[in-house]
Amino acid sequence: MEVTVIGAGLAGCEAAWQLANRGIHVTLREMKPHKMSPAHTCADFAELVCSNSLRGAGLENAVGLLKEEMRRLGSLILEAADATRVEAGGALAVDRRGFSAYVTKAVRTHPNITVEEGEAAALPEGEVLVATGPLTSDALAEYLQTLTGGETAALHFFDAAAPLVSFDSLDMSRAWFASRYDKGTADYINCALEKEEYQAFWRELCGAEEAEVHGFEDKNVFEGCMPVEVMARRGEDTLRYGPLKPKGLKDPVTGREPYAVVQLRKDNAEGSIYNLVGFQTHLKFGEQKRVFSMIPALRDAEYVRYGVMHRNTYLDSPRLLDRYYRLRNERRITFAGQMTGVEGYVESAASGFLAGVELARRLEGLPPAGFPKETALGALSLYVSDESVKEFQPMNINFGIITPLGYKVRGKRNKNQEISNRSLAIIEGMKAEILRDLAP
Repeated sequence: MEVTVIGAGLAGCEAAWQLANRGIHVTLREMKPHKMSPAHTCADFAELVCSNSLRGAGLENAVGLLKEEMRRLGSLILEAADATRVEAGGALAVDRRGFSAYVTKAVRTHPNITVEEGEAAALPEGEVLVATGPLTSDALAEYLQTLTGGETAALHFFDAAAPLVSFDSLDMSRAWFASRYDKGTADYINCALEKEEYQAFWRELCGAEEAEVHGFEDKNVFEGCMPVEVMARRGEDTLRYGPLKPKGLKDPVTGREPYAVVQLRKDNAEGSIYNLVGFQTHLKFGEQKRVFSMIPALRDAEYVRYGVMHRNTYLDSPRLLDRYYRLRNERRITFAGQMTGVEGYVESAASGFLAGVELARRLEGLPPAGFPKETALGALSLYVSDESVKEFQPMNINFGIITPLGYKVRGKRNKNQEISNRSLAIIEGMKAEILRDLAP
């Protein structure tokens, strides 16, 4: 039995790993390093572009639940994340280079995976899983558009990445280490702005010159990666109630909460590079330097990478895909990753996990695992394939798409924890069956 997997991002690597571990030979096609997308910079697989954070780790968060489900069922991506974790309070953040290197080594050394480098402009015969991501090459995107009857053409949104700065260049007299409400260890650098400083920064940010991005309009930006300048234009206090929220952060110099706080998160294990949290942007590079230098702690900051913006494309999945991420009218073709309309690194890997497991079971003559809507894995695939959805938009995992409890629990946090407990009990009940078909 053989499957071709196209794309070695998080979804493709996870899918290839699950297939290979079940005794299925995988040919993994990846266009890097011969051809690079606008957002990628290294040749390793599973490259993290937008952030090094895989978001909340606690089971009161839906993404924390999704990660725990995958962890218990043998996810390569979660194994790599746990092995390369860096401290980030209540979030799961990783050393980006270490994470990609871990996944790349695991995939390249697997006896059932053969890596072929080069761009795929069309799909081969036989079983194929497409996980080329939101930056699918033009040639393959045109092929897929024809294959799906043109239904990929009008669906797209824009994604933005935040700048990275070197720690040594920060003015720590205007910043301090802390996590909000002292949750976890002091993993964030907090850069204070007083009212006059914030207002001057906000005015310049609203009027800063943007890089030209063909077709860009504010309404097309995915809310989860909203450029900071777009957010600023929504009102003077929008940032102060968003990424610059000072609540729960007390300046040790003044003993009070500042008017606004810019948070920086560690981007590598050494702590030499930091990410500006919530500062995804498509400002011109010179404008980023000029405006962000108005933040006192960043006055002389050295930018390791400026923020960038790129277009993401995704399928009209409710019309095209079933709950196993298979193309409804040609079931030898499976999709995974952000091109299916799941949004986020964890969700992308989760779709690759489910797609790989279900494809392997079908090829082995086993019935589908059929993850139910009470689980995060199942809820995500059922959302993506829900034909009743009228206007399909990319979706992060959230408790709103998971089957409600059916009884009241006092307090949102307690309710979410109860949903997670129910889900993990189901996962434990499925675990023996899911892991039973692993190759010896």
